[in-house]
Amino acid sequence: MSSTELPTRTLWPDADARSIHVIDQTALPHAFRVLRISSLQDAVSAIREMRVRGAPLIGVTAAYGLALAIKSGDPLEAAIARLEAARPTAVNLHWALARMRARVESLAPLENRAEAAWIEAGRIAEEDVDQCRRIGEHGLAVLKSLAEKKSGRLEIMTHCNAGALAAIDHGTAIAPITAGLAAGVDLHVWVSETRPRNQGLLTAWELRQRGVPHTVFADNAAGHLLSRGEIDAVIVGADRVAANGDVANKIGTRLKALAALDAGVPFYVAAPRATFDFSRADGKDIPIEERNGDELRTFSGLDADGVVKTLRLLPADAPVFNPAFDITPGKHVTAFITEYGVCRPDALPSFFDANDA
Repeated sequence: MSSTELPTRTLWPDADARSIHVIDQTALPHAFRVLRISSLQDAVSAIREMRVRGAPLIGVTAAYGLALAIKSGDPLEAAIARLEAARPTAVNLHWALARMRARVESLAPLENRAEAAWIEAGRIAEEDVDQCRRIGEHGLAVLKSLAEKKSGRLEIMTHCNAGALAAIDHGTAIAPITAGLAAGVDLHVWVSETRPRNQGLLTAWELRQRGVPHTVFADNAAGHLLSRGEIDAVIVGADRVAANGDVANKIGTRLKALAALDAGVPFYVAAPRATFDFSRADGKDIPIEERNGDELRTFSGLDADGVVKTLRLLPADAPVFNPAFDITPGKHVTAFITEYGVCRPDALPSFFDANDA
């Protein structure tokens, strides 16, 4: 498969239940590469190195990683601990592992555990596809409502990558956009580059494959665009949402929320139920991952010959600060777009209590 082809899904299991295949997102957008995961260590490395990324996809990958660990006879709790440590902020990972533990911990012998774990990981994957599809449907209603209030093209800003690459299919924040395109909504997407990992380039890659009009802009231009009245709404994903609606998402999200608030532009967060962690009262309780400083000190791109090269921006010993996420206060969120519908931050968690029943 070439870098100009859009895959149907980001993850697919082998028929023999001995491995899974995932898109290596560290190769995009310059090349399309498939990575085989056949062990617990493979899964841990893929999650930690961001070869798979996005809260929903991390959760599914962890579920399959645990299934592979069980098949290999690895101790259950030790395997769970290794996977949980790979990315501490994205709660979908912890949610998926808790669900897998509950499914298999009372089963014996090992063969029964292994088969049940593989089946359960598959269920989690299929549920993710359905949840993201429904997020797209509810988000489409939001976009249609916005479009009815203006003449001309709808201008949507997003941050990081919350498309199909961040899930199994459809995505979260991008799901309403692709649903809107299919429904004939005239729209255009403003894609922030999202440094230092440049996940916005993944969003641009996805939108290009799907034929969605879009423009990539420097992160620091967001306030300028919003202040000029050129944006109708901001839609982002999330890695964890606390009980009061505080949102942990890719670093730079809070700045966009503040600029949107100042400009009177609605700010939406699209996320499935598994991303909401009501054991955390507010954003101060959410752990924030700080990543390797070389993500700031170096930069990768294509040279004149089309070869991917890594260039150094700062000395190897330059002191840097590289948090992967920030916290956007729930009071700055207009609404959450979920698989159950659209919910105001002040309605959490009763909104899910009613729908989970």
